[in-house]
Amino acid sequence: MSAARKGRYGLDAPYLLVLPVVYLAFVLWQVTVTGRPWPLIGAGLVALFCGFGWHSSRRGKFVVWQAILDDLNLRGDEQLLDVGCGRGAVLLMAAGRLTTGRATGIDLWRKQDQSGNAIDVTRRNAEAEGVADRVSLETADMTALPFAAGSFDLVLSSIAIHNVPGQDKRDRAIGEIVRVLRPGGRVAIADLRNTARYAERLAAFGMADVSVRNLGWKMWWGGPWVPTKLVTARRI
Repeated sequence: MSAARKGRYGLDAPYLLVLPVVYLAFVLWQVTVTGRPWPLIGAGLVALFCGFGWHSSRRGKFVVWQAILDDLNLRGDEQLLDVGCGRGAVLLMAAGRLTTGRATGIDLWRKQDQSGNAIDVTRRNAEAEGVADRVSLETADMTALPFAAGSFDLVLSSIAIHNVPGQDKRDRAIGEIVRVLRPGGRVAIADLRNTARYAERLAAFGMADVSVRNLGWKMWWGGPWVPTKLVTARRI
């Protein structure tokens, strides 16, 4: 399956680009005024790290999640949930692998988390990708999921849980993910921070086969200092 997409998925954390752009503008002004080129070295590094983030948001995450979904070997009849689905980058890729199953996405649709983030945008992306008949969208808080226990075979989340403020609330989100999983259900969480804690909480909730791995340069959001890691587990 190709990583190329027909929908429009915006930029993740768009407001984080403001400070680097301001810094680069200041450096260019400083070099022009002083005639000293040395600040360009630091500016070049900042531009490089911003480039990694841009690539991760625009292409890298699609390539990486394609491989993750390949590894999950979906049958096609799964009920799956994407927690913090945004404009549907991962949700709709997963939905494309379903036949009789259904993909549900939940989000609070905050534009500071993703540019242009809105439920109607995600619906249009689902139509563009040809999976609208297999997708449901809801406005919901991941710390209090509006689903019965044991509703899903698979729960996914990509660069979302770290946006929840406070460790207690993030722990609650992990607990909710476990609650809505069926026995034998699986979870795959990709995030920038707190992944060791997610793994710890999943294990504390009795999940099996808990593992954490680095997803590599294609999901660097600011160079090697801001890697994305994947946490996977299975409910017994």
